[in-house]
Amino acid sequence: MFKLFLSVLIAIFISGCAQKVKILSLEPAEIDRVATTKKITVASFKNDRVGVSGKIEANLAQHKIDGRSFFTIVSRNDFDKIISEQKIQNSGLIDTSTIVEVGQLIDAQAIILGNVGRISSQDSRFYETRTRCIDEKCKTREEYRVRCIKRVVGLSAELRIVDVAKGDIIYADKFFESSQHKHCSDDSNALPSKYMAAQNLATKIADGFTYKLTPHYRSFSVTLLEDADLDYTEDQEKLLELSLTYIEQGRYDKAEQFLIELIDSTDKQSYVPFYNLGVIKEAQGKYSEAKRYYKRADDLMIEPVQEISLASLRIEKLIRKHNKTKEQLQR
Repeated sequence: MFKLFLSVLIAIFISGCAQKVKILSLEPAEIDRVATTKKITVASFKNDRVGVSGKIEANLAQHKIDGRSFFTIVSRNDFDKIISEQKIQNSGLIDTSTIVEVGQLIDAQAIILGNVGRISSQDSRFYETRTRCIDEKCKTREEYRVRCIKRVVGLSAELRIVDVAKGDIIYADKFFESSQHKHCSDDSNALPSKYMAAQNLATKIADGFTYKLTPHYRSFSVTLLEDADLDYTEDQEKLLELSLTYIEQGRYDKAEQFLIELIDSTDKQSYVPFYNLGVIKEAQGKYSEAKRYYKRADDLMIEPVQEISLASLRIEKLIRKHNKTKEQLQR
């Protein structure tokens, strides 16, 4: 039993120290239909005392993919101007036909509407125990209690996107965020007001909402194979070592040269260089090439190798997501 436990610990330790490569993957927007309505305006939300609508508008205006804006923002001033000119009451914006009418007048493809809930705030008082010295050499200590306050602040918002051309709702959901804050009589941290805390919650709601509407990069790490799967010669081990060193330095061009040389010197029978080349291509965003290398590694694998099995599944998903993102960007 002890040997089994020890082997598990060693496996965890080894995997934790394994060399990894950071991958940046471009993911599609979760709400796919929004990509067909990129000319968008954000209405002034009801009861929006913490600026959720302004934060969403800023997020959408600033969001860029490889230097290009994903959305074209129609000024909210134009939206408010039309409402004023048409003498439309804010309550009238609940009616979809009215929303569509305003959207057509300002030449927007979609309108984001919202209703922000009241800020909730609840304080609870309690005591915490501390210890302190009661003599100069601190040989004797005593416990004492200090007064503390815990403040829980919550904020919700009902948000929806209306397609101006079709007159229907593209997406609607309710968002809720909360935060906890503590202040004790012996610390210097001030307890934030509920409005200060709600400002941060409004930012979280805006970030969570816009995240669903926009393509974005996701970062993750992929483990390299560092040990030979065959009886490598000393020269072959040196080729693998050099390739790993150059990968660590971000010199994928040099690493690729040594890995290809290793493939040739092992008569294309070692899966390690094929897999590591796949990782390089995946890191470069060359998913089709990565898939080919992972396939070669998988074909050579006899006993299951977790890294290769995960790579084979992962690359298929990455290719599908990449194609979906390209489609959204081209609309």
